Amino acid sequence: MDGGMISAGAPLPVAGLLPETPMRIAIVTDAWLPQTNGVVSTLIALKRELELVGHDVLMVTPEQFTTIPCPTYHEIRLALVPGFEVERILTRAKPDSIHIVTEGPLGIAARRFCRRHGLPFTTSFHTKFPDYIEARFGIPPSWTYELLRRFHAPAASVMVATESIRQELAAHGFTQLSRWTRGVDLSQFRPLATKPATDWPRPIFTYVGRVAVEKNLPAFLDLDLPGTKLIVGDGPARETLERRYPHIRFVGRQVGEDLANFYAMSDVFVFPSRTDTFGLVMLEALASGVPIAALPVPGPIDLIEDSGVGALDWDLKRAALACLDIDPDACRARALEFSWATSAQQFLSNLHRLG
Repeated sequence: MDGGMISAGAPLPVAGLLPETPMRIAIVTDAWLPQTNGVVSTLIALKRELELVGHDVLMVTPEQFTTIPCPTYHEIRLALVPGFEVERILTRAKPDSIHIVTEGPLGIAARRFCRRHGLPFTTSFHTKFPDYIEARFGIPPSWTYELLRRFHAPAASVMVATESIRQELAAHGFTQLSRWTRGVDLSQFRPLATKPATDWPRPIFTYVGRVAVEKNLPAFLDLDLPGTKLIVGDGPARETLERRYPHIRFVGRQVGEDLANFYAMSDVFVFPSRTDTFGLVMLEALASGVPIAALPVPGPIDLIEDSGVGALDWDLKRAALACLDIDPDACRARALEFSWATSAQQFLSNLHRLG
């Protein structure tokens, strides 16, 4: 495997406990339904896989609390003063292991609970908030990285999705870093025997994901490409971008078979983001037989570099056009190397028992 990724058959590292040990796992996250993003998709798949092999999973999510809208992301709800309730839930649940997913109000409350009671816990790094905050507010990333380093410093293990993100965080002083790869639903996302008929000119260059400033979408939308550009997803920047780019096809948030069909009808998946830690949508595209054009940054580097299933180039137009010559079967074969079962096993291997 390239880029340090772990294949479905690769041995898994053993950390604080054995993957086959049945236990009750508390997973605390500020990111949860109805949000649609890679973190939520990962957690849904993780919960399913853990329960399939006999573990009891307790999700501590904003659904259980009074919430307020997140500034600049009103569709995201943040728990309001959750400390007492988080302590009550975790005390009554008596979990064997506690994992903190996010650095939001629930994550902070769970971290405080564990520190107060001397309990080991693990965390994971899903979102490059320093880059997001710089894009929105101009705050230097080094300031935010220092705050995040302090948040994660007491964790017994800090799980990251790729080797390049591990190296990046290590350079910022993060320690106890371990790998937790990702998977893809190969039954939902799959190639079609023939591309569906459409009135849209081909080739179809597609982006799937949140429509937000940190996704760097103008880098794709400004490209002079033949055919059609398609944006699948919603977010705070959608209305502005639709006005700015009236010739682009915006189809909004899609789920289930509708989402799978938009992937399968595409000729190239364009991923302009500079800030994602992995990019699950890239795996979904590959599973659909669609090559990926992206910038040579963490996430795309780990998934695509030297694999022959995409093109990485600071010239995103050149990368997109190069993808037109890539074999869809090779893309599907690359996706077959990833499974949610393997992802869940690796997550388990990184956990630590309480006490």
